[in-house]
Amino acid sequence: MSQKNPIFVVQITDIHLFADPDQKMGGITTRESFAAVLEQVKQLQPQPNLLLLTGDLSQDETPQAYCQLQNMLSPLSIPTYWIPGNHDDLLIMQQILNQEPIFAQKSWQLGGWQFIMLNCALPGRIDGELSPQSLEWLEQQLQIASNCPTLIALHHPPLLIDSAWLDRINLRNSEDLFAVLERHPQVRLTIFGHIHQEFEQERHGINYLGTPSTCIQFKPKSPNYALEPSLPGFRLLKLYPDGNWETKVERVVYTQSTSRKMMISK
Repeated sequence: MSQKNPIFVVQITDIHLFADPDQKMGGITTRESFAAVLEQVKQLQPQPNLLLLTGDLSQDETPQAYCQLQNMLSPLSIPTYWIPGNHDDLLIMQQILNQEPIFAQKSWQLGGWQFIMLNCALPGRIDGELSPQSLEWLEQQLQIASNCPTLIALHHPPLLIDSAWLDRINLRNSEDLFAVLERHPQVRLTIFGHIHQEFEQERHGINYLGTPSTCIQFKPKSPNYALEPSLPGFRLLKLYPDGNWETKVERVVYTQSTSRKMMISK
């Protein structure tokens, strides 16, 4: 890959697949809305170099849900990396989501960038936390590739998003994460899911990006759980070898009754 050319990365998050492909959540058949998103990913030009799946890939934590995911992603032939969310079963994911083009690897380099996937999911809990071992591993990875611009991915937001019920179930030990990241100036981006909405904020030179779900969307700035009729979506990132980057959220117009799909940019 030419060092003058960017790499294209798609973040997909909060898919919430069920064993029953016809099961709905919030009135949406999650398998169908995910299929609509994948159809738009197929149409991107150029095709993405990477897909990053940032948790809540299943809703019911069943092997059948993860097998559906594997089968739906395989035809794209795009290298895909994943982390669990609070609705996922890590052991089942490790057993199933390990066949190309899906990889279980959590740290790698491509196009001059370093990518690090952090597991902050806690079994039986909705909020998240990074273990001391994960934070130590993160520190080591950042030291190894200190000259590479770096993207960090996790499921739970480390920042408050001004939505009271979601802010109660975010990352519990954000300050521990910040302490590590802010020692390493090569860290450019931290992306996450969990909040089912678009979010962007900068802290000490690091940009933190939240991304819509491929199914239902949570109402921003709501004190309590509430949905809004926003469209399913995903995030497209363009990463340059010098550490510069561009991003936009793509929304997928999806009408369940007719399977009508098209893409709009936001």
